Amino acid sequence: MSGTSPPGVDLDAFTAWAGAALPQLQPPFTGTFIAGGRSNITVRITDATGADYVVRRPPLHSVLATAHDVAREHRIISALGPTPVPVPRTLAVCDDVDVLGAPFYVMEYVDGIVLNTAEVAVAELNVDARAAAGPSLVDAQVALHAVDPDAVGLGTLAKKEDFIARQLHRWSGQWAQTKQREVPAVDRVHRILSENIPEQRESRIVHGDFRLGNCIVDTDGHVRAVLDWELCTLGDPLADVGYMLASWPRPDDTHSWDLENPTTAPGFVEHADLIERYAAESGRDLGDIDFYVAFSYWRLACILEGVYARSLGGAQGESDVDPEEFRIRVDNCAALADERAAGLVTGSGSGH
Repeated sequence: MSGTSPPGVDLDAFTAWAGAALPQLQPPFTGTFIAGGRSNITVRITDATGADYVVRRPPLHSVLATAHDVAREHRIISALGPTPVPVPRTLAVCDDVDVLGAPFYVMEYVDGIVLNTAEVAVAELNVDARAAAGPSLVDAQVALHAVDPDAVGLGTLAKKEDFIARQLHRWSGQWAQTKQREVPAVDRVHRILSENIPEQRESRIVHGDFRLGNCIVDTDGHVRAVLDWELCTLGDPLADVGYMLASWPRPDDTHSWDLENPTTAPGFVEHADLIERYAAESGRDLGDIDFYVAFSYWRLACILEGVYARSLGGAQGESDVDPEEFRIRVDNCAALADERAAGLVTGSGSGH
């Protein structure tokens, strides 16, 4: 028999499945819920030899039809494995819901640091390592956007054209499904964005949640693995760049949607440095980047409202999630999106 089961992963059922699917794993197993992910459930599994693995599965309930497709996430990570994009190695996927009550997959456990907060950033990285983290994150993003989706078998992952229009439609629909109250700025920004969509020049693999907190870094600040691919799709790579900037607040920012973000600690590079490196390494024109930042704040408001709704319903199992925290983050994202979108209307922009 294995140890006490964490939420969503019955260790006895996992043991029976792994005996045939992953015989290299040695029972008994212990499982530890990994905090930080606010959508799919992530559990660290340790076998009898001390080897560590990771199980990813959907939330316990309140699962949206278009979200939490872990088999799709497994497909993406597996396809990117042979490329320069830093991803964990996948081991197996299970679509039999009788095992754990939902589909799941198993991947390697990558040792390193997840920079969830500024406190962790200061404690785990020296100033030089913090300075290196931004350029390393940009390099990982450039590597992803250099991948030809067709060449790695992901050309049919999604439609390639009209990315922003499709995203606006998807997340406004998800907002309507999950919103717990009215937030007028979300509707206002949706209208502004819809009227100012830049021309899409290419279609690449878009991670959808490309930020420092979704990476594992080493003690030098270099990215060892990019995680959380559930929002990945095909489309405009500049959306990832806008999101990276939107999720990179600085210590002197007057307000932020995430006050605990690691980049609020001193030592991380500035937005201008990220933009300059991405433009130089990718060769892409970032003249419309303000639109993508506004879009990213708006989309974050829609996503976090879903997290807020699931937290209220207890879909994450037992954890330290405070639903009120996410309500505040939604409101802050909506305000930041409104502020940036106003610049699109006036043509003034807000710069970086």
